[in-house]
Amino acid sequence: MSTKRDYYEILGVKKSATLDEIKKAYREAALRHHPDRVPHEQKKEAEEKFKEISEAYAVLSDSQKRALYDQYGHSGIDQRYAYEDIFKGADFNSVFSDLGDFGFGGGMFEEIFSDLGFDIFGSRSRRGQRSHRGRDLEIAVGINLEEAAQGVEKTITLPRYEVCQTCAGSGAKPGTKKVSCPQCKGAGRTRVSSGFFQLVQTCNRCRGEGKIIQTLCPSCQGEGRSKVTRKIKVKIPAGVDNGSHLRIRGEGEQGATGRGDLYVVIEVRPHAIFQRRGNDILIEENISLSKAILGGETQVPTLDGKVNMKIPTGTQSGKVFRLKGKGIPDVHGRGIGDELVRIVVEIPTRLTAQQRSLIEEFARLSGEDINKESFTEKIKKAFK
Repeated sequence: MSTKRDYYEILGVKKSATLDEIKKAYREAALRHHPDRVPHEQKKEAEEKFKEISEAYAVLSDSQKRALYDQYGHSGIDQRYAYEDIFKGADFNSVFSDLGDFGFGGGMFEEIFSDLGFDIFGSRSRRGQRSHRGRDLEIAVGINLEEAAQGVEKTITLPRYEVCQTCAGSGAKPGTKKVSCPQCKGAGRTRVSSGFFQLVQTCNRCRGEGKIIQTLCPSCQGEGRSKVTRKIKVKIPAGVDNGSHLRIRGEGEQGATGRGDLYVVIEVRPHAIFQRRGNDILIEENISLSKAILGGETQVPTLDGKVNMKIPTGTQSGKVFRLKGKGIPDVHGRGIGDELVRIVVEIPTRLTAQQRSLIEEFARLSGEDINKESFTEKIKKAFK
């Protein structure tokens, strides 16, 4: 009697499972039990498990083999096919067809496992040796509202890793060279056979480069880069807002095959009198009671100096006037915002005898009963 486990049980599917369900179950199991995704002490067990689930899929994904298995069990398969024939015609690539051009030959499995430094079934792709660009950096730069509106150039101090000047990035002592890695013989990868498949791993000694350093550079100790502090000029465009990010390509840290980017985060400091509302700015302007009643002009601060603004007769407190084009330029070049001026009418709290007499006379002429309620209080209410 066969000691092999039931193929349906191995994949965790019912005997009535469709081909798509079998493919899905195999894909999940293959990812879960791949030998290079488990601790070292569990690799042997994982290899056997991976071999078992792949054999189950090779049979159940083939209609003829599945029919024999359903009728005769393992004995029907073992008598009809030699071990290596079980995998002939097994459509491993179609397991991942819904994800595009993926398969065992260097598609889905390699895409998923490339970060782990291996591929399977001897794929010749060199994705395990992906380029290693330097780390991106981020720095905050503070500016005021006027600088945000007009644009400004700032000089920042940035510590970062750059190519070692002593060894020009090779990591080897000047006058010496890298030699072929004795472990992988210069291939950058090593192969481990396990049953019907091969594991192809990035060489852990040379890290996929195929060469090693015999004599380390005294300055960078073989890393090929060293930490320096640079002063970099950053042009901040007009219209940036608090929290804006500027990306400066190639000003990040140096990596094995290139430099990362620098991200500058803009921090716009609060202004003493202006509030920003998108590309508009808001300010409150205090005017006297007489000016609110009689009208006139008032000088209003803007981001580029003071301007005269007309106050119409009978202007109420809270009235908002718009100064066109006195706001913030759009950072994408789509026009300039406005300045919104909110009027605050100042009600006097102390009056001279003459001022009070004049206001009382005004009240009488307006038909106000000054004995029931203070006329000043009514004026305060009117301009709230």
